[in-house]
Amino acid sequence: MKKKDTILVVDDENGVRQSFNMVLKDDYHVLLAGTGQEAMDIFKKNSVDLILLDILLPDINGLELLEKFVETDPNTEIIMVTAVNEIQSAVQAIKLGAYEYVIKPFVVDDVLTVILRALEKRSLVKEVTYLRNELERYHPFEKMVGKNKKMREIFELISTIAQSDGTVLIQGESGTGKELVARAIHNRSYRKNQPFVVVNCAAIPATLMESKIFGHNKGAFTGASSTRIGKLELADTGTVFFDDIDLLDVNMQAKLLRIIQEKEFERLGSSKVVKIDVRFVAASNKDIKNLILNGEFREDLYYRLNVFPIGLPPLRERRDDIPLLLKHYLELNSTEAGKPPKTFAEKAIKTLIEYDWPGNVRELKNLVERLFTIIKGPIIHLENNAAYNIGKKKIKDMPLKKAVSIFEKKYISDVLESVDGNRTKAAKNLGIHRNTLLTKTNEFGL
Repeated sequence: MKKKDTILVVDDENGVRQSFNMVLKDDYHVLLAGTGQEAMDIFKKNSVDLILLDILLPDINGLELLEKFVETDPNTEIIMVTAVNEIQSAVQAIKLGAYEYVIKPFVVDDVLTVILRALEKRSLVKEVTYLRNELERYHPFEKMVGKNKKMREIFELISTIAQSDGTVLIQGESGTGKELVARAIHNRSYRKNQPFVVVNCAAIPATLMESKIFGHNKGAFTGASSTRIGKLELADTGTVFFDDIDLLDVNMQAKLLRIIQEKEFERLGSSKVVKIDVRFVAASNKDIKNLILNGEFREDLYYRLNVFPIGLPPLRERRDDIPLLLKHYLELNSTEAGKPPKTFAEKAIKTLIEYDWPGNVRELKNLVERLFTIIKGPIIHLENNAAYNIGKKKIKDMPLKKAVSIFEKKYISDVLESVDGNRTKAAKNLGIHRNTLLTKTNEFGL
């Protein structure tokens, strides 16, 4: 259910306040104030979406109060309530930042229409801010690809937990697709048409973290020349994804824990409580349990986040997905570049399946893009190809048994390929019995 917008009615006449309350209370959360001071007190303590503001108040001119509201939070829409002989002041109010004015005695349908338009404008401004924020860090996102048993289990888990609002902690090596999982959860939830906001903890300096997450009011700190909405406020009614959450300092971890529990916070430089309705998803490429033992991560935050844990396997543990991923990214590059499709040679695919991919799917994606761009022909080979620089394992860093095994597997594979898979010929060329070769091929999965 969509959260009701909050409207603050400021008028010294109780009859006017009650009239507005009767008209608005079914569709909005209504707050009432009879003086400017009372209105400002309410405004500072509550998250207000729109204000109906009388120009004539007993303790302050409505235009002065308007300026105070705009300075405190320029994202709140304000509609002036005026008598016919105050039209000039109402026009001045619009110049100062008011959205519109209505004339007393007001026509209910006209007032409701103006309120609806003002709130739609506020929503649009918020959406534009969110989209600008996304453009700064967003890279095109593709659907997750995989048929491996572990990945199928993860897909099923995503579909199941997407229907809940419980927190999710995604753990896996760098490049395994943690943000894709977070987006998939969001896109399968009832929040799918609402914002998906990313807090990249690795990219935000610690000194700016609070401002980025909570937002700030003008003058909150040196350089805060205007009021800014934070990531949490942008994510309201949607999902907020904390990537590399282990990089938050312990002080911020404590604040985040409270926000997850209470669903409310205050902007920097403000005492106003901002209430939010968001789902929290977090990710880390570290072993958080070890961080807890070292005092680097709060145990209570870990358990609060870990309601639905998801562990992503590295690519080396789902090698059967590598041909599928290679094909997928080749097709993607072909579509994006508007060029004819390309394919990997069989030998190239075998080589890439054997590689351990320390950078996981991200590394594979980057390699495919590089090869697709550089290779001119329709078939991509890796031999004598300068673009193929994914790095070879250093023999000196391996135990002897493993190094021998890698060499043996590669050598047998090359011999089998040279005789088109004829095991009798291959055994003869290798100088071993055919049964020994069958044992080796089974051992190496050839």
